[in-house]
Amino acid sequence: MRIYTKEGDDGTTGLLHGTRVSKSDPATRAYGGVDETVSALGLARALLGEGEPASRILDLQRELFVVGADLSANPEQRSKLQPGVSLVTAGMVERLEALMDRLVEANPVPKEFVVPGANLTSAALDVARSFARRAERDAVGLRDAGREVNPEVLRYLNRLSDLLFVLAREAAGAPEPRSRG
Repeated sequence: MRIYTKEGDDGTTGLLHGTRVSKSDPATRAYGGVDETVSALGLARALLGEGEPASRILDLQRELFVVGADLSANPEQRSKLQPGVSLVTAGMVERLEALMDRLVEANPVPKEFVVPGANLTSAALDVARSFARRAERDAVGLRDAGREVNPEVLRYLNRLSDLLFVLAREAAGAPEPRSRG
């Protein structure tokens, strides 16, 4: 079996449940940003090793496949999408909010701007956060171009970037004391 199909050699790609669009289509940019986020989260997860933080990241990666499917669906076939499998749901957003609330309660986030790079894991999470923000902007652009975008996708991506900020701060650990020098 070959990995390549040659179908994209003309600059098009297939959408979920049929039809082809340009690789520069706003939908392709939106779900491409989700794919970038999944990859950056994979780096963070690899840096974390085993344990609960890595398991949380894996759960987010799997949920992002749902986000990507939702964004990559053929507009005429959206009725085929399945909640939680290929269609983002309000419950998915609520789970992000609940996790974020628990994490912030246990480890309050700084109120000032944070320069990324405290360690490799926090830096990878901050990169993932910036990709999630771009995916959100591209999803809004898709909607603004007149295409149907599930509002839960927009809510999910917005909450995800906030959660990734919280996870990056958790991975960074306690802030260094500031010198008064």
